[in-house]
Amino acid sequence: MNQIFTVEGMTCGHCEKAVTRALLALDAQANVVIDRTHNTVQVDSEKNREALAQAIADEGYRVSA
Repeated sequence: MNQIFTVEGMTCGHCEKAVTRALLALDAQANVVIDRTHNTVQVDSEKNREALAQAIADEGYRVSA
């Protein structure tokens, strides 16, 4: 299932890697595409939306959608 999140606070490549690692730790088969200019994280995963959002939030980023 493809889901898009608006994530605040990602400012650099390190931020992208941290979010990607967190999502892949939750679902190793996930496909993660991050667009910092639009503050979006697109995740293709079978995990539920709440779990994915929590993985991002646990890295210290605010998930607003």
